[in-house]
Amino acid sequence: MPLRCVGLGEVLWDLLPSGRQLGGAPANFAYHAAALGAEGRVVSRVGDDEPGRALLARLREIRLPVDAVAVDPAAPTGTVSVAMEAGGHPRYTIHEGVAWDRLEAGPAGHAAVATADAVGFGSLAQRTPGARAAIAALLDATPAAALRIFDVNLRQHYHSPEILRSSLARANVLKVNETELPVLGAQLGLPAGEREAVAALAAAHPLRAVIHTRGERGCLALVDGAWVEHPGERVEVADTVGAGDAFTAAFALGLLRGWAPATILERATAVAAFVCTRRGATPELPPALTAPFRD
Repeated sequence: MPLRCVGLGEVLWDLLPSGRQLGGAPANFAYHAAALGAEGRVVSRVGDDEPGRALLARLREIRLPVDAVAVDPAAPTGTVSVAMEAGGHPRYTIHEGVAWDRLEAGPAGHAAVATADAVGFGSLAQRTPGARAAIAALLDATPAAALRIFDVNLRQHYHSPEILRSSLARANVLKVNETELPVLGAQLGLPAGEREAVAALAAAHPLRAVIHTRGERGCLALVDGAWVEHPGERVEVADTVGAGDAFTAAFALGLLRGWAPATILERATAVAAFVCTRRGATPELPPALTAPFRD
């Protein structure tokens, strides 16, 4: 039986300079989990329009079930305008009043999380009260033994101390990147210093693991009370869209398989580094990277 990984929240089109690409951190997480041998699924919402129908077709094309992706009769499918800055780093303009802002915790969503081994969620999809309540209800319906991974994913002004605290209270794994950790520090009153802030988060919340990704400086994690660090891989970057989501998926599968933390970071870093060498968030992963996850 494959491991089951569910992404809760936004599914959308990233409008890149090179054209539109499937996007949304929960969808990217589910895609990469499936590419690494798990059963991936997305709980989200699209509009009853051409972009929505195209998104559903794209999800089917990459072998992600769409039974838990609702179709909204009124709101349009979500889009994000993406501009590329130096080093392939994206700058996002996230459009409001879209279908995933009206996410509901319906029967299909509850069925998806009921047997999940890992559920990934972030702060962006919680920008409306209704979607926030739906995500909370689905997290509360997830099996107690499952990983509930809060990949912070701060975007624009769509976050608050309340959203951060309520998400941390439901999570048992946290992933936060180098630009997000100072924001968490300011909003949650964390101590200065990377290790000090990570340790404070782990002590204050029911977190089995806290992962701090640091771009070219690799990553630092506190897993089951033990520190582990990886220096990262140097690659020629096409863009960094989706690399963090690929890392999260690989980390989740490694943790579920009981790998040593150092092995998890090494393999998750390799997957994320490869994604950086390709355009868009969901490139096909080579067998050399996926094989260890399938053994």
